[in-house]
Amino acid sequence: MSTLEFFLAGTLSAATVFLLAALGELVVEKSGLLNLGVEGMMAVSAAVGFVVTFETGSHIWGFALAGLSGVVISMVFAVVAITFLANQVATGLAVGIMGLGLSALIGREYESRTITSPADLVIPYLSDLPLLGPVLFQQNIVVYLTFLLAVVIGYTLTHTRLGLAIRSVGEQPSAAHALGFPVYLIRYATVAFGGLLAGFAGAYASTIYTPLWADGMIAGRGWIAVALVVFGTWKTGRVAFGALLFGMISLGELIAQSMGARIPSQLLSSLPYIVTIIVLAMISTNKARMKLHAPFSLGEVYDGSEGR
Repeated sequence: MSTLEFFLAGTLSAATVFLLAALGELVVEKSGLLNLGVEGMMAVSAAVGFVVTFETGSHIWGFALAGLSGVVISMVFAVVAITFLANQVATGLAVGIMGLGLSALIGREYESRTITSPADLVIPYLSDLPLLGPVLFQQNIVVYLTFLLAVVIGYTLTHTRLGLAIRSVGEQPSAAHALGFPVYLIRYATVAFGGLLAGFAGAYASTIYTPLWADGMIAGRGWIAVALVVFGTWKTGRVAFGALLFGMISLGELIAQSMGARIPSQLLSSLPYIVTIIVLAMISTNKARMKLHAPFSLGEVYDGSEGR
């Protein structure tokens, strides 16, 4: 595989980690909740996914239990923020920190151990095409399912009654309640869905993208996923584009080193986070665009008193 083919194929693989988590956070924020605990959910799920896959040899079980662990951690946020009306920013940060600690505990006995990632899905004939074949038609099945999921979520949010209910709850929960939408149920469901996708993202990171366990291996990807939702102005297609962009940037270190560039590795490793800060700063200067697509009630506490 040439350097260009490796770069483009690796971009899709790296983007999958970001996109899975960002899609879950997008649905959560569309319902009016701001969950900053994505990093912790991904970390716990990465540990659970790796341990289960290592012990059972089954990636399916690894993904299943990693997704379940993401849901469980997300429910901690949901109960505290939705039921007990706690500040969502503080709750999300606390859940994220808790998740990082739990991941270190779960994976303590498996530090530096490796597993075998599943074989890529090779599409006959198409995979033999020059350049496009290795890039688009020789990827892990999770990559294809993730980008398909982005299309399904985008369609659901904009063209279905379920999407209308989620967006209504995110815009004005009291009005949505008056229209007969179960606000609390919808918010709990979206948080669980966000936790599920964060769990899958963590499992993908530790069992397929980098099939080994090392404490701290999520390395800020959860924070980038949260930032991607803002970067994409709460639009699914733009979030997917942002994931591809950051996937490309995250490979900068490997490509630069393979080309013999004399750039400090620490600088290359920090490049995705530097770009995140710059992009968010640029987007934040356009207040009109931010308000155009951002859920109106994002981050606000809803106690249901308006609908009683």
